[in-house]
Amino acid sequence: MKQIFTILLVLVLTNCKEAPKQSKSDQKELKTGVNEENDNYPEALNKVFAAHGSLKNWRSKRTLSFEIVKPDGNEKHTIDLHSRKDKVETPPVEIGFDGKDVWLLDEAKAYKGNAELYHNLMFYFYAMPFVLADSGINYKVAEDLVYDGKNYPGIHISYNDGVGASSKDDYYLYYDSVTYEMAWLAYTFTYGTDEKSDKLSFIRYNDWADVNGAKLPKSITWYLNEGKSIKEVKKTVTFNNIVLEETSKPDSFYAVPENANVILKP
Repeated sequence: MKQIFTILLVLVLTNCKEAPKQSKSDQKELKTGVNEENDNYPEALNKVFAAHGSLKNWRSKRTLSFEIVKPDGNEKHTIDLHSRKDKVETPPVEIGFDGKDVWLLDEAKAYKGNAELYHNLMFYFYAMPFVLADSGINYKVAEDLVYDGKNYPGIHISYNDGVGASSKDDYYLYYDSVTYEMAWLAYTFTYGTDEKSDKLSFIRYNDWADVNGAKLPKSITWYLNEGKSIKEVKKTVTFNNIVLEETSKPDSFYAVPENANVILKP
């Protein structure tokens, strides 16, 4: 767990460049459209959801689990999609969120990462684009991303104050203009600060699996970049044993274990 946390935190903090500057014409609101659940999202985002199996299908599921492939043993993540309780298991270390508190079970005192940051970090990267339907989100048109001679239209996502752990973060979803399949995610990282950032990291999404009717990634790849100019591959994270199901796990699965420490926010 320490190894994968270190890799991801380095990627988040160092693989960052300037965010795209939008012209006045790019800053208009996206055209909205009602989807099959009567939610009023941008039409383009509704089409992205549909290309990934539909938001209705995703919302019918309760539990998501996946493993991150690691040389010294896979790291298992389990998330309740409705309550957002979660657990990360890399024996003998476990991290979890019981709906109220983040906890860390590490009797050997070997974990050196930030459990409060890490417990749901990979879930949000993994569950794209569906997590962009959460409440408290604002949408605008983003300037196209151009990669390898192809234009990818974009949607700029920002958050209302107080939403999530880093409400000042910005996300940019880029999708295929024909299939509406998600292709790239650009994001800023403001965790632990009070200021917005103009530095971006880029992740490519182009390796998909059909999991119980939802299109979810088998791997995601971080790239080096200079502004919106994407360079070589930085790191690929691969996922195995992906399960998406309608049933929920008991509350005891996410509860604070005996001998675990509750992580208090500063």
